[in-house]
Amino acid sequence: MSNLVSSALGFLATIYIARMLGAGPLGVYHLVVGLVSWLAIVGEVGISRAISKRISEGEDQAEYVLAGTTIIVGLFVLSTCGLLLFRERLVNYVGYPATGYVIAILLVVLVNGLVNSLLVGLHLVHVNGFLSPVRTGGRALVQIALIVAGASTAALFIGHIAGYIVVIGIGTYFTARALPGLSRPRRYHFDRLVDFAKFSWLGNLQSQMFSYTDIIVLGFFVSSGLIGVYSAAWNIAEFLILFSGALSSTLFPEMSSLSSKDNSRAVARIVEQSLSFCGLFLIPGLFGGMLLGERILRIYGPEFPRGATVLTILIVANLLMGYQNQLLNALNAIDRPELAFRVNVVFVGSNVALNIALIYLYGWIGAAIATTISVAISLVLAYHHVDAVIDFEVPAGEIVNQWIAAVLMGGLVYVSLWAETTYGLLNHNVATVGILVVIGAGTYFAVLLIISRQFRTVVDQNVPFDLTLLSSE
Repeated sequence: MSNLVSSALGFLATIYIARMLGAGPLGVYHLVVGLVSWLAIVGEVGISRAISKRISEGEDQAEYVLAGTTIIVGLFVLSTCGLLLFRERLVNYVGYPATGYVIAILLVVLVNGLVNSLLVGLHLVHVNGFLSPVRTGGRALVQIALIVAGASTAALFIGHIAGYIVVIGIGTYFTARALPGLSRPRRYHFDRLVDFAKFSWLGNLQSQMFSYTDIIVLGFFVSSGLIGVYSAAWNIAEFLILFSGALSSTLFPEMSSLSSKDNSRAVARIVEQSLSFCGLFLIPGLFGGMLLGERILRIYGPEFPRGATVLTILIVANLLMGYQNQLLNALNAIDRPELAFRVNVVFVGSNVALNIALIYLYGWIGAAIATTISVAISLVLAYHHVDAVIDFEVPAGEIVNQWIAAVLMGGLVYVSLWAETTYGLLNHNVATVGILVVIGAGTYFAVLLIISRQFRTVVDQNVPFDLTLLSSE
């Protein structure tokens, strides 16, 4: 729910920004955010994920915190020196004097990553989830306030930094309460962090490359306006993968703890559950994107509907990535980061090569296709590795149920859209999109509740009313 609220706030803020400033400033902003995401990988080389893993094991928590913080601070200083050295090239690439903003955003991103890793490692994922909408809401409020006051591109950067500062303060408070204190680490603690991070850093690279490689490469070939349209399509597609990401964050410390106790059967059950539900929003979202993509993008402004085809392809990429993330999450949780590393090497190599080649040949459509193909390849490899070390079964029945419900939903939305287009029932794009989304979502979940016993059970355990009327028993 936190992730959904966060994404909804970001969606509304992006619509306002796009309408007030246009696609150009939005493209510059996302180019800088994408660049910082890459720099953040260099600035912490997987240490945050290593901190989560070691702290979740329950031993020497205070020592690992101080050891990880020391490494990240040192790497940030080196990254800052590099940015200052090449600031002229940075300005030429971005098309805006953003060096100071890049350094400031990099700092808050690294500190936020450290705080998040502590919250996850300490099993405070509910607090970590709560911070996401707070960060997005704070960012949006500051950005919109500055735009109203007359600022332009700078407002986007200042708001971005402000949102992070707020959640860093809140997260630090909760971690300080949960930690027993700080203790001087020994070389052993540094070594164990580095041993995990030397494999897991590529997982961070894979995550950022999935979201930003195409945008970074597009920066060399197309205008900032086109990047703004592409980024809007990405934001919509990534909204659908939020539930999958929430599953990964929630289940990682549980699998890690069970794995350290050699409870392999329990780990396998969690993997099966994660695969059962990671497509819960992505599968119907694919049908919704195909049918309503152009109308949804029209909400951003007249420049944006041309990204409808890109949006559909990117939803496919996110669907595949949702399953891949669950499998890699399992490998990292059971302390097999070297296997996740192999998957990520394949993804990184294929993603860079395909993006350069296909963007050169086909433009931004090539970028979306390159991302989708590289994810598909890495998904197959991830399944191979997980299947070799964990005795689990793919929940094919539950996945098929989701596809059946999505097909029925798509049919109803298609008929409703045809009726509205033919007879002009509303003649209002936003109202049409809102009503069709509600109709589609209601149909999908109603059908799924009827045909899926597992889904009924999970919902029944998490809602305050009885679902026995829908049960076939």
